[in-house]
Amino acid sequence: MLFPTLNFGLFFLVVFFGSWSIQHQPTLRKLFLLLASYFFYGFWDWQFTLLLFASSYLNFMSGYFISRVNILLYRKIILIFAIAINLSILGFFKYYGFFLETLEELFWKWGIERDLPLLEVIVPVGVSFFTFQGISYIVDVYHHKIEVNHTLLDMMLYISFFPQLVAGPIVRAADFIPQLQAKPNSNQLLAAMGLLLIVWGLFKKAIVANYLAVDLVDPVFFDPTAYSSWDLLAASYGYAVQIYCDFSAYSDIAIGVAALLGYHFPKNFDQPYRAASLREFWQRWHISLSSWLRDYLYIPLGGNQQSAIKTYRNIFITMFLGGLWHGAAWTFIIWGSLHGIALICERFIKTLWTTPYFSSILYYFKVLFVFHFVCLAWIFFRANSLEIALQFFTAFNHWETPATLVTPFIVSLIGLGLSIHFTPPQTVTILGNLFNRLPLTIQGLLIGIIIIIIEAFGMEGVAPFIYFQF
Repeated sequence: MLFPTLNFGLFFLVVFFGSWSIQHQPTLRKLFLLLASYFFYGFWDWQFTLLLFASSYLNFMSGYFISRVNILLYRKIILIFAIAINLSILGFFKYYGFFLETLEELFWKWGIERDLPLLEVIVPVGVSFFTFQGISYIVDVYHHKIEVNHTLLDMMLYISFFPQLVAGPIVRAADFIPQLQAKPNSNQLLAAMGLLLIVWGLFKKAIVANYLAVDLVDPVFFDPTAYSSWDLLAASYGYAVQIYCDFSAYSDIAIGVAALLGYHFPKNFDQPYRAASLREFWQRWHISLSSWLRDYLYIPLGGNQQSAIKTYRNIFITMFLGGLWHGAAWTFIIWGSLHGIALICERFIKTLWTTPYFSSILYYFKVLFVFHFVCLAWIFFRANSLEIALQFFTAFNHWETPATLVTPFIVSLIGLGLSIHFTPPQTVTILGNLFNRLPLTIQGLLIGIIIIIIEAFGMEGVAPFIYFQF
C-alpha cells in the first residue's frame, strides 16, 4: 500500500477518524493503531507480519531482561545475543543470496565445483528500518537511556507504526514511546503543518521525482552506452534531484501523517546539497540513519577519541556498513566506501588547513565540490549493477553527439527540484502558521484543490518510493 494511492487515502481516513474517536481510551487507541499498522504492512504480504511480531517480541523481552538483571556481564550477554539475532534476521533476508552468489563465483575462480543451497528469499519491506529501531531500543535500555516501564503493546506499536514502517524516519524509542504513553497531541497547528507536509511531499514525488525518473534517469541508467555525454551528465544531476525529492517526499508524508495522528517525528532532511563538507552532508542527509550509524556504530567503535589511524578506520567501517545496509550489491558497497574514503581525506585535510579565512574564502567552492562528489557517488548507488556503473563512466566520451533526453522540460524539472531543495527551511513553518489561521472549511478546500492539481499533472500509475527497496 503506497502513500500516494486511493487505497492509502481511504485507509488513512478510517484510521484518522477511528483513532481520534477513541482518543480518551489510550489502550484501545494504541490497539487500534497497532491493528491498522499490521493491516498496512500485511497489504504487501501477510506473512511479513509474523516477522514484524517476532522482532517486536524479541526486542521487548531482551530489553525487559536487560533492565531486570543487575550483573553487568549478564546484561552484556543478553545485549549481544539480541543484537546477533536482529542482525541474523536482517542478514538472512537481505544478504543470504548475495553471500552465496559471491562465494559461488570465488569457488568457480578457484576451480572448485560446489552446489550451494541457493534459496529464493523475498526481502520483507522495511526490514532494514524496523531492525535498526529494534537494535537502538535494546542498546538504549542497556545504557539506561530508556526505562522499561511500558507494555508490549507500546513496543509493538513503536516498531510497526505505519507512517515510518517501510522507509523511515528511524525513530528512537526514547522519543516515541513516551508519546504513546501520553495523550495524543491535538494541537491544530501540528495538524496544519502535517497537511502541508503531506501535499508538499506529494508534489515533490509526483511532479518532480517521477518525471525525472521516467523521462531521464531510468532510460540512461538502463543503457548508458546508448546516450550522449550530455544525457549522462544531465542524468547524474537529475538523479541527485530525483532521489532527494523522492526520499524527502516520503519523509515529509510520513511526518505529516504522524502529525495528523498526534505524534511528532524527527526531521530527516535539512538541505543536504548546501553542505560545505561531506561531514556536514551526512548531518543533513537521511538524518535519522546517519545519527543512528553515529550513535550505535561509529561511537561504540571508538569514534574520534582514539588515534588518527583508528579514527579513520572507524569512519571507513561505518560508511562501508552504511552502504551495505542499503542493499546486497557491490554498487552500494562502493558507494559507501567512496564516502568513507572521502570523509577520511576530508578529515586529514582539515588538520592541514584550519584557519577561518581559508574556510570562508572557499565556502561556495566547497559546496560545489561536495555536491559534485555526491553526484558522482550517486552513479554507483543508482546503477543496477557494477557493469552498468562502469559503462556510465566509460560512455563519457560522446560530447560531439547531440543530447536526446536533455529537453527544456527536463532542465526545468532539475531547476525546480533544486529550487525546492534550497527553499528556506522556515518557509513551511510560516505557511503552516498562515494556513492554521484559515477556517477549517477553507483549509480542506485548499488541500483538496492542490491534491486534484497534483493528480492532474502527475504521471499515470504509481511509482514506488526509492527507499522501499531497502
